[in-house]
Amino acid sequence: MVIDIVLISLLIMAYLYWSSVQQIKSIAIKATRQHCLDMDVQMLDDYIALNDLKLRRDKTGKMHLCRLFQFEFSSTGNERYNGQIVMLGYRIESIQMEPYRLPKGAGNECEKRFYEELVDE
Repeated sequence: MVIDIVLISLLIMAYLYWSSVQQIKSIAIKATRQHCLDMDVQMLDDYIALNDLKLRRDKTGKMHLCRLFQFEFSSTGNERYNGQIVMLGYRIESIQMEPYRLPKGAGNECEKRFYEELVDE
């Protein structure tokens, strides 16, 4: 009887953990897609992979699981570049991308957008 209760409790805890992991991964995928759109690059395979998992404190000192997800993107369609998104609990900590080649003719558009952002500030 006691063993059954323990096993059921463990199964429920495992399901709740799996469910929270899926929510965090969904948040990370949406943020990565949006970031790739903002940077005018293509997210490849529409997939992120968990690369690292560790405990880390947030700004208030509370402990969270820190997850580092890896993704791939392309700027021209010919090369593959790596990027990573860091999630601290349910919050996006950072999104980083390797330096990548701009498509031909994109330099003027990028410079124009950069100067427009400077003027807006």
